[in-house]
Amino acid sequence: MVFKRLLGSLGVGGPTVDTVLAPGASVPGGSLSGRVHLKGGGGDFTVEQITLELVARVEAEHEQGESEGVVVFDRFVVGGGFRLTEGAEHSVPFSVALPWETPVTELYGQRLGIVLGVRTELSVAGAKDRGDLDQLAVGPLPAQEAILEAFGQLGFGFRSADLEYGRIGGTGQSLPFHQEIELTPAPRYAHEVDEIEVTFLATPGAMEVVLEADKRGGLFSSGHDAVTRFTVGHDDVHHQDWNTLVDGWVRQVIEHRSAYGSHAGYGQRRSGFHDHGGFHEDGHRSGPGVGTAVAVGAAGLAVGVVGGMVAAEVVDEVGDFFEGDEGDDASE
Repeated sequence: MVFKRLLGSLGVGGPTVDTVLAPGASVPGGSLSGRVHLKGGGGDFTVEQITLELVARVEAEHEQGESEGVVVFDRFVVGGGFRLTEGAEHSVPFSVALPWETPVTELYGQRLGIVLGVRTELSVAGAKDRGDLDQLAVGPLPAQEAILEAFGQLGFGFRSADLEYGRIGGTGQSLPFHQEIELTPAPRYAHEVDEIEVTFLATPGAMEVVLEADKRGGLFSSGHDAVTRFTVGHDDVHHQDWNTLVDGWVRQVIEHRSAYGSHAGYGQRRSGFHDHGGFHEDGHRSGPGVGTAVAVGAAGLAVGVVGGMVAAEVVDEVGDFFEGDEGDDASE
């Protein structure tokens, strides 16, 4: 997507900026490239700095319930220090490295309902303007794809995906939020768990896989979760029997839950609005909610392919989010 915006902070006659991302999906830890195209306005301006911000629509749980907001999770200075004369055109290429924990937004070409964006900030003559957002598409790392493929082969189905504000205790998580991919259990586990949540925390050398088994309570029993983590190397993709490995993980996390009940878990998840000024409380949820309203067919991840189509509400809401996001972020 290409956006064009007249710099409101400079008024009529200011320069315009078009940011164009390279086509195709990036991957966590991989490069994000493109160009920032500038066109001079009605006078000469000094472009002091061009900054790209990576932003995410994130959910948070707190005492008042749930809210959604925008979190800036990385910033890159990609240019600046030049004079843009009246009517002149200038193009600035860029290539930056995405954080290894960047959430996955699509799998096998199907969107998961996760909303990420690249926002361009232009500093000109002492004024700043953030412009609009370009949608950022991120595909899985080979190990992430192999693990999700194995879940599908084992009969698990895709339910939804979202971004949760907060950190998972006992892990090496670095971002202020984490992605949860929620799976319906394979038939042989359906009587033991209602849901398996998968979180990937990648680093350059390896990847932590955090599994949470959710068992909601019945009329005479209380529900509880069990959280267990595993580590795999990026080089293990072609040397693993992933179906056997993942099935072993699931058995272990279920046994963990059964053995320790409500006190089970590797660390505790922590959510809220403290510790990060970049999260803005909306106070309400519109429609089905970005990142959770993903409709899939009954096949789910059957044979490793996401079944069904993303809910139309999610696809439509993406454009609304990028157009109407100004002021949601309080990170400065």
